[in-house]
Amino acid sequence: MGVLCGIAGWVDKSLIDSKLFYPLHVKTSGERLHFYATQFSLVEVDSTYYGIPKPESVETWVAQTPQAFTFDVKSFSLFTNHPTKPLSMPPDIREELPANLRDKNIYVEQMPDELLDEAWERFRSALEPLRASGKLGAVFFQFPPWFLPSSRSLAYVEQCQERMFGFQVAVEFRRPEWLDGRHRDGTLAFLRTRDIPYVAVDVPEGHRTSMPAVFDVTSAKLAVVRFHGRNHETWDLKGVPPNVRFRYEYTDEELYEWVPRIKEMERSAGRVHALMNNNYSNYSVKNAQQLEKLLEAWHK
Repeated sequence: MGVLCGIAGWVDKSLIDSKLFYPLHVKTSGERLHFYATQFSLVEVDSTYYGIPKPESVETWVAQTPQAFTFDVKSFSLFTNHPTKPLSMPPDIREELPANLRDKNIYVEQMPDELLDEAWERFRSALEPLRASGKLGAVFFQFPPWFLPSSRSLAYVEQCQERMFGFQVAVEFRRPEWLDGRHRDGTLAFLRTRDIPYVAVDVPEGHRTSMPAVFDVTSAKLAVVRFHGRNHETWDLKGVPPNVRFRYEYTDEELYEWVPRIKEMERSAGRVHALMNNNYSNYSVKNAQQLEKLLEAWHK
């Protein structure tokens, strides 16, 4: 089957604290990844959003997982126009920052060119063990709500793809205007031209920040769906942790809505990655396993 199911983050604190997925003797991040890979063939790495990992850490991920295992990786926050703490940057890059940028959040346009080039180089080098082993799925560029549809923004998406030459990138927008009546066709056509997968999302409908239910395939290589839960009460809360905002357990009926869509995506792209980001207790792993079963039953 060309569909892989998994979750966002094998070291999610709420999942570990629930004691409902990992055996009690499994204590370290490496042991958890090793166990996780006995249950699923796909995982999303979220820690790369918060900092560029060391290549040796990534090499251990490769070593702890079977050959057919796949990692999707979130882009470092700096590259997707999110505010980034200087402390999350490699120490030598941080030390070279101008003094006025060292003690507050920094945005990509504030970075000196040579330091930005170096940050990109470090990110690519960090992911190289995954790419070289054939275990890297896609690098997710998840752009924030203030990343507006414009020719300048499209040029920046192109730049991200070019910076990651040799790596598969995928794009998730958080601003509904990207897919409104005025922009939708242009947005999807742009992604198709660049062969960049559009990351479809499942979110609570009807909120100002809710992305439309669009699941068009824009790449011949990969399609991606991320499930953020449908918690209307917590969706618009500011500054809350993910296990509050995305606290939602899908029913079989809700997941089943996606089965024909995912099968259609599979026909168009060949490969589909379906990732649960409803991080609370064991909801994500339970729903990922449910979705796998529903997709398998569709075949029979």
